[in-house]
Amino acid sequence: MTVAGPPGGRAAWGAWAIAVSVYALAVLHRTSLGVAGLDAAQRFGINASALSTFSILQVLVYAAMQIPVGLLVDRFGPRRVLLTGILLLSGGQLAFAFSPSFGLALASRAVLGCGDAMTFISVLRVVARWFPAKRNALVAQLTGLVGTCGNLVTTVVLAQALHSEGWTVTFTTVAMLGLAVLAMVWLLLREAPPGSVAVAAAPPRLAVRRQIRESWAEPGTRLGMAIHFTTAFPGSAFALLWGLPYLVEGQGMTRTEAGGLLTLLVLANMAFGLLFGRLLMRSPRARLPITFTTIATTGLAWAVALAWPGGHPPLWLLVLLLLIMGSNGPASLVGLDYARSHNPLERLGTATGIANMGGFISAVIALLGIGVLLDALAGPAGYTAETYRWAFCWLYVPMAGGVAAILWLRRRLADG
Repeated sequence: MTVAGPPGGRAAWGAWAIAVSVYALAVLHRTSLGVAGLDAAQRFGINASALSTFSILQVLVYAAMQIPVGLLVDRFGPRRVLLTGILLLSGGQLAFAFSPSFGLALASRAVLGCGDAMTFISVLRVVARWFPAKRNALVAQLTGLVGTCGNLVTTVVLAQALHSEGWTVTFTTVAMLGLAVLAMVWLLLREAPPGSVAVAAAPPRLAVRRQIRESWAEPGTRLGMAIHFTTAFPGSAFALLWGLPYLVEGQGMTRTEAGGLLTLLVLANMAFGLLFGRLLMRSPRARLPITFTTIATTGLAWAVALAWPGGHPPLWLLVLLLLIMGSNGPASLVGLDYARSHNPLERLGTATGIANMGGFISAVIALLGIGVLLDALAGPAGYTAETYRWAFCWLYVPMAGGVAAILWLRRRLADG
């Protein structure tokens, strides 16, 4: 049976708007610890290494779930996976709100990470079903942009709510937001245009091992993963956990001042998402220039900030650093565009899941390395500007490995 191509239009944007609301909710849940790190350390009586375990476990679960989630999306469709994701997100956050101990709180973040993992790939599958291929890159960037609205709520609203309402009330309220989104997806989301073949029945069902093997064998999938690995982690590690402690403990800012700077990171992410989306829609050739420019400017900005005498860069440099890191998330979506454009529809979810693992693996490496170094280098004065300066030098380790992988896989893709 021959089916017409995706139509686009108002119906497509309506389906996308419903699906992307789940992703915005997931980002809110994911980044909620970024403004609560100091509160969590005090609540559970833990040091920097233990604090980093929260985000590391959450991100590890997210990364480990990418291939299983991709397979689920390919077989059962994005709507069912999104509904499951909302339930896990809400349940994990609710458990986190009432956790009396570090161990239970850690388990709840793992559940949250599992739910988070089910959102982005599902939204991209909805996009692939509803929009023409030439618009996929733009809509993917818009998806990332809307996701940052969840991060904006975290930095602007959640940080203030934690201060005024307290831990349990704040995180319980965040968990309850999922009920409205669940109802909307359940009642209104159509994952494919009318008249198209059902999502789960359209592609041939490949054996699981074969589907993973063929997705991985495609050089475009591996290049996409390397790009995602290298571009995403500086901004994500900063937003997920270490940004607020770095600005408050390392730079002597108040929480309000640090929250304002973190808001700049989110706004820059939104602006770069629009810019990169337009560039990619005009020409796929912009993918690698965007990638290498983002890596180079991020590395240079951190080098200047870390080399600044005394470990206290001026405010203008911190602002510039956060604005540049705002490009990290949008640039990482270039990797997912490589996976999409080099794989057929029947394994699109699996290939996207593989590529989407990259940035979360590197985030784990960055989060863990910074936490371990902070504890190893801390003296009697605790975590000082000098401590943070040397700990953040760790960012260059995954960055160097990722650049080497991109250069090697780029040549393999060209040879193929």
